[in-house]
Amino acid sequence: MPIVRVLVVEDSVTVRERLVEVLRSDRDIEVIAAADSGKQAVELCRTLKPDVVTMDMMLPEMSGLAATEYIMAFCPTPILIVSSSVNRGELFKTYEALSAGAVDVLEKPSGGEPPGAWERTFLSTVKLISRIKVITHPRGRLSPARPPLPVTPPVIDAPAHSRVIAIGASTGGPGAIVDILRALPDDFDIPILFVLHINVLFGAAFAEWLDGQSAHRVAYAEDGEPFTAAAGRVVMARPDAHLEVRDGRLRITHGPERHSCRPSVDVLFESVAREFGPSAIGVLLTGMGRDGASGLLEMRRAGAFTIAQDQATSIVYGMPAQAAALNAASRIFPLSEIGPALTGVWRNRATESAA
Repeated sequence: MPIVRVLVVEDSVTVRERLVEVLRSDRDIEVIAAADSGKQAVELCRTLKPDVVTMDMMLPEMSGLAATEYIMAFCPTPILIVSSSVNRGELFKTYEALSAGAVDVLEKPSGGEPPGAWERTFLSTVKLISRIKVITHPRGRLSPARPPLPVTPPVIDAPAHSRVIAIGASTGGPGAIVDILRALPDDFDIPILFVLHINVLFGAAFAEWLDGQSAHRVAYAEDGEPFTAAAGRVVMARPDAHLEVRDGRLRITHGPERHSCRPSVDVLFESVAREFGPSAIGVLLTGMGRDGASGLLEMRRAGAFTIAQDQATSIVYGMPAQAAALNAASRIFPLSEIGPALTGVWRNRATESAA
C-alpha cells in the first residue's frame, strides 16, 4: 500500500514524541511534520498536504477546533482527533470538530491499556481514515450574516400518516444530523429515533450537545418509556446500548454487537419495521461499514419510506452505499435535501389532519 503521510499536532512535547514514535514504528507510515499549535498545523497542512492529520483539541494560538474548521474549509484532509479531555466543555469542542468534518476521535493512551493495544488501534485507525476522501466543509468560510440558501423540499411519496422517523449514522454523522435538525421547522412533532456510532468515553454528553444545536429537544432514551413520550423530540441510543421499539415502549438492550457495533442501526431499524411497518420513515446517513443497510431493507419491505444519503455529500460512503446496493432506499438524497424532504412529509400530515 502507498505510504501514509501524517502530520502530528500536539502541544505536549512528551505526548507528541510518543505519537511520532508509534507512527514511525510502522513501515507504511511517514511522519512528515509535527506541530505544537493550531496555527502551525494549518500552515503545515496547506504546504505539505498530508494524508492524515492527528489533532489535539487543546492547542495554543489557534484551538484544535478552529484549526479543524479551517483545514476542512480550505484544504480538506482526513483528521483524527486524539484527545484526553472528557469534561463537558472539552467534549463539546470535540463534537464541534466532528461536526466540522473531523473523521474520528481516539482517546490518548492512559497507561492502563494492555501492552500494545492502544498502539495497534492508533495505527490501524490512521491507516483506515487515510483512505477516506473527505469533502469540503464550508463552515469555516460562512459568515453568520449570510446563512445558506433555503432548499425547495423534494416531492416524495412517503405516507402522510408517518408516525416515526428512524435515523442511523456513523463517521460524519454529527455534522449530518445537525444539518437535518436545523432544516426542520421548530414545531416539527414526528418523533425521531437516532443511532450514532460513538464510543462510550466520547459519547457521554453527545445528546446534551446536540440538544443545543437546534430548536429540537434531544435526550438519551430511557428504558421502558412510552413511545408516545417521544413526540416532538429526538431520542438517541445510549453509547454501548441498542435502542429498540417494542410493544409501544422504547427499550435499551445490551445484546451482542451487530457488525461490531453497539448501538446498532440495524437493531433499531428492524424493530421499527416490526412495530410501525408502512407508517415509518428510515434514513441512513454517512458512515463506515454496513450497519443499517439490511435494517433499512427490512423497513422498506415492511412498507416504510426509506432514504439513503448520496455519495457526494457523505464523509464516508459506506453504510449508505451498502443500502443502495441492496436496493434498500426508496430515494437517495444529498444531505441538503433530507431535512426538507422530512419537512414535506410533516406538512402533508398536518394538511391531511386538518382536512
